[in-house]
Amino acid sequence: MVAPTRALLLGGTKHGIRRLRLTTKQVNGGYYKGTGSGSMGSHTKWGGYRLDPNKLRNYVVPDLTGFKLTPFVTKKLEPTKGKFGKGGPMSGEAYLEKWKELNGVN
Repeated sequence: MVAPTRALLLGGTKHGIRRLRLTTKQVNGGYYKGTGSGSMGSHTKWGGYRLDPNKLRNYVVPDLTGFKLTPFVTKKLEPTKGKFGKGGPMSGEAYLEKWKELNGVN
């Protein structure tokens, strides 16, 4: 007799796979997952949208003067505007030429 894997059924907990989150395909049509973004205001009766200052998000950015870490962006890269040739930036030839140039391959 073939039985499903016990670890899959239990999943490390007493109730197992039933403890996972529901998806929209597992429930009836009344389930709406949403994005967790929340509203920033309200709709007007004329079809507009009015922002509510109390609902807007305020991000507090610390003072970064003298901060030693920098973004992970190289400073050696030169601007490439107009340097791709007739194939454009999405051509394979331009990619291969740049790869050979950066990796020292003839």
